[in-house]
Amino acid sequence: MTNAFTPLWETDHPYYCTEGNYYRNGNHLTYDSWTDFQKEWGALDPDLNLVFRWDWQRANPADYAYELEQGEKLPPDTLQVFWVLQRKAILRSTECAITEAEEPAVRAWLTERAAHMRLLWEPLLPGPTA
Repeated sequence: MTNAFTPLWETDHPYYCTEGNYYRNGNHLTYDSWTDFQKEWGALDPDLNLVFRWDWQRANPADYAYELEQGEKLPPDTLQVFWVLQRKAILRSTECAITEAEEPAVRAWLTERAAHMRLLWEPLLPGPTA
């Protein structure tokens, strides 16, 4: 059986979202790994911590030509997650280093958040998709 999904790192969302919060410093948190991110954010209530966007970031080797010539490695892939903490109307973002091997876990977690987001927009959306 083949995987019918586009790899998350190949997803290119239209436009972009700036990290953090324009009105308040300190609202972009970084984590060294998917595991560290999951410990803090993985099981939080999706109503109180609403994910509205995600981006899998991968370094473009062309942007690191000099560094690569010097024997340096590309920065790791990262997952950026953008949140609204609804009870307090706080906009924030998180970022963690990830690997392709972690994609199934990342996809499962994001799919749960997408299902929750769909509930909020259900009256305006067509029926469920396969």
